Amino acid sequence: MADIDDRWYRKGANGKQVRTDRYGKGSRWVVRWRDPGGAQRKKSFRLKTDAEDFAGSVRQDLRTGSYIAPDAGKVLGEEWARRWLDAQGHLKESTRERTRGVVENHVIPRWGRTPLAAVTHADVQTWVTQLGREGSSPRSVAKIHGVLRQLLDWAVKDGRLARNPAVGVPLPRPALHAHRYLDHSEVAMLAKECGDYSPLVRFLSYTGLRWGEAAALRVGSVDLNRRRVQVVASVTEVNGHLVWGSPKTHARRTVPLPRFVAQAIAPAIEDQDADALVFPAPRGGVLRVRNFRRGVFDSAVSRVGPTGLHPHELRHTAASLAIASGADVKVVQMMLGHKTATMTLDLYGHLFPDRLDDLADRMDSAACAPDVPQDADGGGDGTGSPG
Repeated sequence: MADIDDRWYRKGANGKQVRTDRYGKGSRWVVRWRDPGGAQRKKSFRLKTDAEDFAGSVRQDLRTGSYIAPDAGKVLGEEWARRWLDAQGHLKESTRERTRGVVENHVIPRWGRTPLAAVTHADVQTWVTQLGREGSSPRSVAKIHGVLRQLLDWAVKDGRLARNPAVGVPLPRPALHAHRYLDHSEVAMLAKECGDYSPLVRFLSYTGLRWGEAAALRVGSVDLNRRRVQVVASVTEVNGHLVWGSPKTHARRTVPLPRFVAQAIAPAIEDQDADALVFPAPRGGVLRVRNFRRGVFDSAVSRVGPTGLHPHELRHTAASLAIASGADVKVVQMMLGHKTATMTLDLYGHLFPDRLDDLADRMDSAACAPDVPQDADGGGDGTGSPG
């Protein structure tokens, strides 16, 4: 698998060592081996012990499948980052553009001239710390680090690195932002202040659709009779132009439509073509969130509050109103289009009612049922305390 040659001596015809014409020139020992692709490789050493150690590690790596070619990690960070970006065709265009911005603005300036094999865990930790000192928020630092980690993961899978030096780097803990939730009366007041866009405000507040999903919603996806909405598309503004795609998790979903919301949007969609937008811009086309805020929403919020409310917070409102109405976590997950119920609980778990007392009462009822054998004294000591 890996052989060691002596460049300075060879065996003569009589079996004795004979000096070669390379005697005294350069390193004496050379290790030769073939990589998994069949290519012949070699590496020179001054000391025989170093050559033996290296040959042993090559044999072990070839045997276990963990072999990394010595020059595999020499590719520079900029070249590798751009190759990785070009391979991210599976990402939505909006996500790919955000990722490209991280690569261009943060990864390449720091790691562009660094060979992959020279990236160390300590250097990544120093870089992460410096990002925070330069003003990047904890969430931004996590996203920037995440991009570096992903492209280095790709290098590991490609056999260029034995391990990912970005794994295990402690990240700054993001501050927990308290979600704001409107109650039914606050939604009604805000909707009224938004005038012609009252149906849109009510729709967002009671269905939980993301802005891009609501902006892309077409008449054919709304069933007023069954009071259901099919969420099948989303539209996002990227660098000034609109990008159409699937919902955030790439999964279609069905969302319930309260009767009063269905009645509110009915006049606008009756007799419309199936491919017409449910909530178009004033002059037709897609309603962009920036224009909606500037023209309608922000001024309405300034009159009724709460201060600085963003249209996306109506999604949080929808979650809170659904939970308050008795929806369980799975229903809320499906309505909001979260990938897992864990994500829903992480965001809104505190809104679900505390059912610990209810659980204890149910267990009491089950344990004390007539068909369950009881202790002679009724299971206690007569004092109200455990026996």
